[in-house]
Amino acid sequence: MINVGIVGLGFMAATHIRAYRQVSNARVAALCNPSGRHLDGDFSGVAGNVGATDPVILDMAGVKATRRFEDLLEDPKISLIDVCAPTLGHHDLVIAALKAGKHVLCEKPLARTAKQARRMVAAAEVSTGFLMPAMCLRFWPEWLWLQNELKQKSFGRVLSARFRRVAEPPGWGNFLNGEKSGGALLDLHIHDVDFVQYCFGRPLAVYATGYTKLSGAIDHVVAQYKVESGAIVQAEGTWAMTPGFGFNMSYTVNCEQATIDYDISRGADALKLFVAGQPPKTITCDGGDGYIGELRHMITAIEQGQRPNIVTPKDGLSAVEICEAEERSIATGRIVRLVE
Repeated sequence: MINVGIVGLGFMAATHIRAYRQVSNARVAALCNPSGRHLDGDFSGVAGNVGATDPVILDMAGVKATRRFEDLLEDPKISLIDVCAPTLGHHDLVIAALKAGKHVLCEKPLARTAKQARRMVAAAEVSTGFLMPAMCLRFWPEWLWLQNELKQKSFGRVLSARFRRVAEPPGWGNFLNGEKSGGALLDLHIHDVDFVQYCFGRPLAVYATGYTKLSGAIDHVVAQYKVESGAIVQAEGTWAMTPGFGFNMSYTVNCEQATIDYDISRGADALKLFVAGQPPKTITCDGGDGYIGELRHMITAIEQGQRPNIVTPKDGLSAVEICEAEERSIATGRIVRLVE
């Protein structure tokens, strides 16, 4: 049984607690929050934009509750630190945990800046603990299905791909302080940035347009990527929609022999496959959501003593670097080339 200590007790902590219930070989053994909020295990008032909506109330019997992060680091029974704290705190928390020899799962983005992320990657390379960025789309069933089909070239060459993640302003955390969060560009859009590099490799260049509306950082971005295959690849991300709009995530991928379309608003018919001469087909994917998938991968890696390989610290760094390139493109109106 892998004992987990969670630091930062907001929406993502509640989401992870819900997911840990589906991971038989892991248990939440400690909660940490300097403010003291939710240390009683009651997350019933916490809400977010995707995933289950049932109230989360953690049975605190045998669970340590503390305001001191050091208590988690000093506890030899805790193997994994799950960092769900605000973005600005990721750097210091992750490096301290790695220096203490703990394994670390870090919510996205890996860090507020690429400079910080590089230091975290370097710390992970010399630590006995494993670091994994929690890039959940790589584990989300409908995205996992897509990545596998594209990898196998099941429908021929990809001609174009568009990913879209659009929402009203978040009503939780300090996200609307762009200096701390990086705005929708770094906090929300980064999901699709990472999935683009997962499917098509790290882009060679990017051109982006965008604007700030709420946070002082980029709150709405539309980016086009130059990828090695030559496919037209785009991604849009925003939390600048009018309140009441809600949340939507979707993708459309056009291949030589088929069109694949996903839209979460269609419910059970979210993922559809269109092949010439055949009726449209709804694809049903099993296996729970991406949060469960990423936690299972991390726990299995710890048990087997092998670093997580579906998403690595360098992947997390690369996603932040791409977002920063998009930010430069928005500021200059120019294509920004990416170097390894």
